[in-house]
Amino acid sequence: MKNILVTGGMGFIGSHTVIALIEAGFNVIILDNLCNSEITTLKQIEKISGHYPEFYFANLMHKASIEAVFMQQEIHGVIHFAALKAVGESVDKPLSYYQNNLVGTLNLCQVMQEFNVFNLVFSSSATVYGDKNPIPYKEDMPLSATSPYGQSKVMIEQMLQDLHLSEPRWNISLLRYFNPIGAHSSGLLGENPKGIPNNLMPYIAQVATGQRQALGIFGNDYNTPDGTGIRDYIHVMDLANGHLKALAQLASQNSANQTNRNKTSVEAYNLGAGHGYSVLEVVKAFENATGVHIPFKKLARRAGDIAAFYADTHKANKVLDWQVERGLTQMCSDTWRWQLNLSKRANS
Repeated sequence: MKNILVTGGMGFIGSHTVIALIEAGFNVIILDNLCNSEITTLKQIEKISGHYPEFYFANLMHKASIEAVFMQQEIHGVIHFAALKAVGESVDKPLSYYQNNLVGTLNLCQVMQEFNVFNLVFSSSATVYGDKNPIPYKEDMPLSATSPYGQSKVMIEQMLQDLHLSEPRWNISLLRYFNPIGAHSSGLLGENPKGIPNNLMPYIAQVATGQRQALGIFGNDYNTPDGTGIRDYIHVMDLANGHLKALAQLASQNSANQTNRNKTSVEAYNLGAGHGYSVLEVVKAFENATGVHIPFKKLARRAGDIAAFYADTHKANKVLDWQVERGLTQMCSDTWRWQLNLSKRANS
């Protein structure tokens, strides 16, 4: 698989994965509608990698736009990030999330099948484990969700399972992300959400630069050691490398498939650090890494959130030969380096 289409490749996780793909020798084609990203990300990718990837401004809701890309490019595999992704927003706008995430994926898979492209790495989520499973979460646990965002991921995973049953040539990795934070070590690429950040680390970074007065911590009465929610935080570049490992596994399955059709599969993998940190622990780690005080205020719980979750990563460790290499301190320092550069560019 040399030519890889990356949907949503201009977003936070997508752009860092594009860097990892280019550095690994892949030819990357990006499809994105820029609903939560900026076109200037292409220049940052070029500065880091020395390569300016091919880019298509397109929306997965428009099937003809996807077909146009496949007609112009010889695609060997797809990494599918493009989706609406905010848990809280999905509670307020469920129809938008179901329409965008489900129909977009359906259109993409139909076009892939039309052009005989059957290798897919899907950006799933730890939210598919719901709030009833014990932690750590394991891939064989029953799936459910506490938000429309999470439910859209559950439904897409089932759709992809059904797709493989109907056409065994499909070879699919379902990567269940936990909480990616951090930034590229160059400081040239990181998370830059539009509007008020939905995720913890970019909000902390904006408080640190004075863009926001204080961090709002949603929930201080959870059944956790300090009352705040616990999450499994993973450096975005470790997550990006997980996609390279998943592609390598698909290539291995394709090789086996040449002699045995039954070797294709749909497999789920947890990508996380394998342990959790509370919100207050992340705040303290950021302060220690940067020397910047982060004022905060405690607020009511946010709809759709749960007290704690973290991953069991043994399957990804063993099958994909994947490990995390960066700790919380580096996640914080890389985030701060990116935020400082972002602020300099905004003020120049």
